[in-house]
Amino acid sequence: MIAIASDHAGIALKTDICRFLQSFGFEVEDLGPEDTLSVDYPDYAHLLARAVSDGRIERGILVCGTGIGMSMAANRHPGVRAALCHDAYTAEMARRHNDANVLCIGARAIGGGVAEQIVRIFAETPFEGDRHQRRVNKIEWEES
Repeated sequence: MIAIASDHAGIALKTDICRFLQSFGFEVEDLGPEDTLSVDYPDYAHLLARAVSDGRIERGILVCGTGIGMSMAANRHPGVRAALCHDAYTAEMARRHNDANVLCIGARAIGGGVAEQIVRIFAETPFEGDRHQRRVNKIEWEES
């Protein structure tokens, strides 16, 4: 199960990504919005990030104009490791080394073909663990 949400700038790409993931057999939960009326991206980023943080979903995808605002909002939630990716390499490393559980992409920053490549890599790439797990454990901030 992969959940996906966007703002108004990302709705067309979000729709394409849903179809793309479903064609590869993934179950997709679309958290909205349903049309291109202007919305506030943090509302949808928090909606999806809460579902990841609570353990209701394992992975999510957020799409806005640049992906920057979505990643900033999502990373405010405990246990969420949202990665803004612009190419195949950053998507692969976000999964392999950082165990990213939320992918953020910018509909105005990348094309549909690149987005599909990034999404497929994000969905299929495993976390390597080992020395990377130690580093991922240090991502959550605990004040001493």
